[in-house]
Amino acid sequence: MTKLNMIARGVAPVLAALLMTACAAPEFRQPAIEVPAAYKESHGVRTAADGSTWQAAQPAEAQPRGEWWLAFQDPALNELIADATRANANLAVAAARVKQARAVAGIAAADRIPQVGVSAGAQRQRASDLSLGLPAGTPVAPANGFNASLTASYEVDLFGRVSSNVSAARSDAASVEATYRSVLLAVQADVAQTYFRLRSTDAELETLNRTVQTREENVKVNQRRFDLGDIGEFDLARARTELANARAEAIGLQRQRASTEHALAVLLGKPAASYSAGASPLSDSALLPEVPLGLPSSLLERRPDIAAAQRSMEAANARIGVARSAMFPALTLNAAAAGASGGTVAEVFKWSSRSWVLGAMMSMPLLDGGRNQANISRAEAALEESVGSYRQSVLQAFAEVEDNLAGLRIQSDQMIQLEQALVSARRSAELAQKLYNAGRSSYLDLLDAQRNQAAAERSVVQLRGSRAITTVALIRALGGGWGPAPTGQQLARQ
Repeated sequence: MTKLNMIARGVAPVLAALLMTACAAPEFRQPAIEVPAAYKESHGVRTAADGSTWQAAQPAEAQPRGEWWLAFQDPALNELIADATRANANLAVAAARVKQARAVAGIAAADRIPQVGVSAGAQRQRASDLSLGLPAGTPVAPANGFNASLTASYEVDLFGRVSSNVSAARSDAASVEATYRSVLLAVQADVAQTYFRLRSTDAELETLNRTVQTREENVKVNQRRFDLGDIGEFDLARARTELANARAEAIGLQRQRASTEHALAVLLGKPAASYSAGASPLSDSALLPEVPLGLPSSLLERRPDIAAAQRSMEAANARIGVARSAMFPALTLNAAAAGASGGTVAEVFKWSSRSWVLGAMMSMPLLDGGRNQANISRAEAALEESVGSYRQSVLQAFAEVEDNLAGLRIQSDQMIQLEQALVSARRSAELAQKLYNAGRSSYLDLLDAQRNQAAAERSVVQLRGSRAITTVALIRALGGGWGPAPTGQQLARQ
């Protein structure tokens, strides 16, 4: 056996092991997530406690993917969300980021095909007599020079650097697309919640205005009785004080309504000064959809923020392959066909002026001070970070669902008690008014009963708005829909 064969037999296993260990990226392993069999709070919202303001789940389930707001059966809400989807500034920023990420993915994919270029140039120059080896003072005429060339290069993806880079860029683009869907869902949910908050404020103002009317009537009655000498000035002064306080409270609530209206204008992409929303009190007949929950495991597919975290993990995993490939040889093929420089353009393209170059270059680091190994460690740590972010996103998602389910359950129980309290408060105020009119009770008793009625009415109105807002929050926590996530083609058309 010759020495050459012995060397070949010794080197071959080393090269084989090198090729095997130089795979582009480690196999991606999905982090193990403990998914509960059912939502802890799911039993509490299947049927509303009062049985009057909840509709069946089927109409919501039948809506197209993402159009969850149609389940509220509110044309004004539908129009607002459509306007926000078209004009919201944050959504436009997210859409632009999607375009950037897709372009970056295209740039990375371009490394998979040969790079071809062409160049042409012209110059006029005059060399010195000494540089040409001529006696000093020898006249040298200026000359024209023309050249043209065609070049091509291609990196052979021996150790997966290019493929890993493409995979990472595509996963980044998918993550940004999922983030866009998350922003879209957030904008739509914010519009719906702000809209219900505005309507709830209108209903609260309506309640306060009725209180003001009651206080005005009290002032009139007490003024008449004072004029007749039936009561002293104390009751009249107290009635006027209550009227002023009620009016002040109504005026203060107008400020809250204005701020909510301005917030809605920003979500719609409109100047606050040019947007005005008409009063539309949230009535007790407003339909709130019962949200079909599905299995907890489906939450991991519906939530766009979880999808974004998933894609970020995949990108980080692929970048480990990019970092590892830097430790192995890189092979680049080059070719060039050029016309020699000539005094005229025609000479450049003569067959006799042709020239060409073919070459291959292989390079790899020998001593880098541990730079490449540090890059690998950084890439692996980035993967660990993305895994941690993914787990946190999942835990946060389940917590948000449970929070809103608990909120709806508790609010339903609260509504029962508040409605009973309102019935009792109205009856109490009615009896107190009769007793006061008959002179059998003091104005303080009447005032106390009216205060209790006004407080109960306002609490019911506030809770009604809170239930609508919590319903939207639950839909948002569930991923904003009940069907499969949109495909890349569907997202591209958005």
